[in-house]
Amino acid sequence: MVEVTAPYATGIPCWVDLMAKDQQAALDFYRDLFGWQGQPGPAEFGGYAVCELRGRAAAGIGPAMAPEGMPAPPTVWTSYLAGADAEAVQEAIAVAGGTVLVPVMDVGNLGRMLIAADPQGAVFGVWQPGEFSGARVVNEAGALTWNELHTSDVPAATAFYGEVFGIEIEPLDGADAYWELRVGGRAVGGVTLLADDPPGTPAHWLTYFAVDDVDSAVDALVKRDGTVLAPPFDMMAGRMTVVADPQGAPFAMIKPAPL
Repeated sequence: MVEVTAPYATGIPCWVDLMAKDQQAALDFYRDLFGWQGQPGPAEFGGYAVCELRGRAAAGIGPAMAPEGMPAPPTVWTSYLAGADAEAVQEAIAVAGGTVLVPVMDVGNLGRMLIAADPQGAVFGVWQPGEFSGARVVNEAGALTWNELHTSDVPAATAFYGEVFGIEIEPLDGADAYWELRVGGRAVGGVTLLADDPPGTPAHWLTYFAVDDVDSAVDALVKRDGTVLAPPFDMMAGRMTVVADPQGAPFAMIKPAPL
């Protein structure tokens, strides 16, 4: 198990969650696919479930909710970037041309959060840790392993995430039109051009989960009514696929290439 014990530095993707129209169905699907264990949480937290992989927090699944008269939020995985001061990050987002969608709120003693969109429209979260710092297991089968920004404007994204979080975006050696998100000199995510997505796809963050066998994971997903968006293929980082769960939330699965 690759267990995270140290706090996440500002700008590093530290958590992912899904707001599902049918929370229990989503919990069942990801339990069968990745081995997660989770159940709806207390009403004071909206029933939000922290899913665990072998006893360590891996991801969150909550019920989709919206204020009266407003449409339900889209069924997507949201990537959260760590921030030591959510209020300061919120101010920096506005100054840098982003949009705050859900202002800073307290989540009990666990931490503080906000939801925002960058200038190209990619939605992300910010998490300021309290008693909960984020994913405690990463980079192994069934766990979060990569977060990837799909954008129409890499220079603009470089300026925005650099100003708000201090993230550097640099070309990946040996790859055409792919960039790394770097924090403290370490690669913590990727950036790719939106032009490579199907026409009409908005800017977004894509969540990658590691698996031991991509083709077997796709078979399991299809049997559970998931959808394959990009069939398994080999690339420099390993073998991967892009899929959607039965409620339409897209994500990627990857068997990383040996180091």
